[in-house]
Amino acid sequence: MAQKRQEKGFTGPAPVASGPDQVRNVVLVGHSGAGKTTLIEALLAAAGAISRPGSVAEGTTVCDHDPAAVRQQRSVGLAAASIMYEGTKINLIDTPGYADFLGEVRAGLRAADAALFVVSAADGVDEATAALWEECAAVGMPRAVAVTWLDHARADVDETVAICREAFGDEVLPLYLPLHGDDESVVGLLGLISQRLFDYSQGSPPAVREPDPEHLRAMAEARNELIEGIIAESEDETLLERYLGGETLAESVLIDDLETAVARGTFHPVIPVCAPTGVGLDSLLTMLARAFPTPGEHPLPVVTALDGSPRETLTADPAGPLAAQVVKTTIDPYVGRVSLVRVFSGTLRPESTVHIAGHDMAARGREDHDADERVAHIYAPLGTGLREISECFAGDLCAITKSHSAETGDTISAKDDPLLVTPWEIPEPLLPVAVVAQTRSDEEALAKALGRLVSGDPTVRLERNPETRQQVLWCLGEAHADVVLERLRAGGAAVETEPVRVALRETFTSTATGHGRHVKQSGGHGQYAICDLRVEPLPPGTGYEFASEVVGGAVPSNYIPSVDKGVRAQLARGLVAGHPVVDIRVVVYDGKAHSVDSSDAAFQTAGSLALKEAAAAGELALLEPIDEVTIRIPEAYVGTIMGDLSGRRGRVQGTEADPEHGDQTLIHAEVPALELLRFLVELRAMTSGTGSFTRRFARYDAMPAHVADQVRKDHAAAG
Repeated sequence: MAQKRQEKGFTGPAPVASGPDQVRNVVLVGHSGAGKTTLIEALLAAAGAISRPGSVAEGTTVCDHDPAAVRQQRSVGLAAASIMYEGTKINLIDTPGYADFLGEVRAGLRAADAALFVVSAADGVDEATAALWEECAAVGMPRAVAVTWLDHARADVDETVAICREAFGDEVLPLYLPLHGDDESVVGLLGLISQRLFDYSQGSPPAVREPDPEHLRAMAEARNELIEGIIAESEDETLLERYLGGETLAESVLIDDLETAVARGTFHPVIPVCAPTGVGLDSLLTMLARAFPTPGEHPLPVVTALDGSPRETLTADPAGPLAAQVVKTTIDPYVGRVSLVRVFSGTLRPESTVHIAGHDMAARGREDHDADERVAHIYAPLGTGLREISECFAGDLCAITKSHSAETGDTISAKDDPLLVTPWEIPEPLLPVAVVAQTRSDEEALAKALGRLVSGDPTVRLERNPETRQQVLWCLGEAHADVVLERLRAGGAAVETEPVRVALRETFTSTATGHGRHVKQSGGHGQYAICDLRVEPLPPGTGYEFASEVVGGAVPSNYIPSVDKGVRAQLARGLVAGHPVVDIRVVVYDGKAHSVDSSDAAFQTAGSLALKEAAAAGELALLEPIDEVTIRIPEAYVGTIMGDLSGRRGRVQGTEADPEHGDQTLIHAEVPALELLRFLVELRAMTSGTGSFTRRFARYDAMPAHVADQVRKDHAAAG
């Protein structure tokens, strides 16, 4: 790794804090293109962690190291980088901004104690970012806003702050105003609390001086609003009275109250920053180090024993029980499996044996696992760069390598006191992609690559469907699917995609009879069986029933189960389009046997032939799965989605206001699963990315004749 670190320009030893109080875990979130990765590069350079910032366009940034991220020039996964600033270790966690990678964002929120929302001064706030703000608010996550791209031609900081306040709430207020040069570019900041002018026109650090009178006049209204906002969150009840009485409040008092309110998550400062010019970077770093909470000030996730029984509430105590969680697992081409770990309690040390547990992920294609492993080395992450450290205590982030069992979401705890940290909420993948090895010889490589993929990305659900004989990867969207396929191929799997098949059913809609004859004239044992069957339709959901009305021993009683066995086998194979047959009653009522040449196998074959003849004579229908769907959309899109559901053969059951989001509407409908294969992508397109939905299987219903005819034609064409 030494050569790799040199190429990236890493400088100095790994940052090490003296205790949890000197650690800040900050996740950067915001829409794609807001400048999160570029901002982290600038902060790393400003803090001396790297010699110079990398470029997203050139693929040289610390955090966008995934080949897919380099190719797409946007983040597609979580990454972390650590710096030291004024004696405080700041763990910066970069996350993707595209909706398809929400799972990575939520992993970042689990690893962090505070969120920095990055908003472009040229593009403002999209609805997905506003929704994420509400998600953070629901759990009391402290938040601040960094307004970026001040050097953009369309940048408007004042307008962006107004947009943020409208989207995020009145507790969002700027700490600084932009200072414009003669060409209208932002060359500095005006500090509202300090009433100082920070001039970056000659570079960073800025020249600090008293503002001009016109600056003070421009600052007055914003400063008064900021002070009133800070006072409103202050625990000192006399502060407002003193301020209204004309007293000039000390800068130190305002700063102390500001930092307390930010750490509590009740006040959200805005800082303009410009990564290319360095404007505001030092102010932002100061805010992160001084105002954001320590790990001990942020509630820890619930911890249980392996059997789910409750355990005592943990604290960020380095001497407490070890409880850590894997927030990201990747495969590094140099060192193999790398796991990014957040330690919540206790201390993780090299050369120690720990318990690694992953439970309750069967729905995602992952089996429960428990294993004891030795942790050889511990590292401080800087993107893919790993700098060895002596320990990682409660509240800090680290990376471990070469674990055989650690997967994203797993808990790391003491061997003699195993624990489970509750998982974060993982978004449900709703876009299916069927994958198949290019050749039979590639199947083993694909199986291994799928295992590695699922272990690192819990937002992927792997479904091996025995009915359709397909391996289906359920993804969060098209961009996510592209990255998933690229990672499979990079992992050595020659993989192709094919159309996703939906598991259908067949059934009889009328009574029919069939004659099955299996008689070989060439002689030989076991070549004689004749049976007659009657097939009757049953109510939906009944399944399969078998009965015998044979009299006089026409079919010996010991061969009746053989007929049943043959019928069951044919039902599983299908009769018209290759789908299992359900909801019928089969009655064997006549037949003939030979005292020497009849056998179990012969009557199985006769039963299968009789069922086929009944199918040819009777009327059959195809049944398709129907899903109950709940769609969440803004009210403005209700008409559009209603019309789309009608085109999908959907039946709307009703609408209601979303009780959790007052400006959203919930549409409840029943929709055929065949019509939902691409619904996620099309819903986002129709709602500008704001729509979401959930689905669950309801029942099987008869497929319309014209759709069933096409399915039968497709089946016949496929051979």
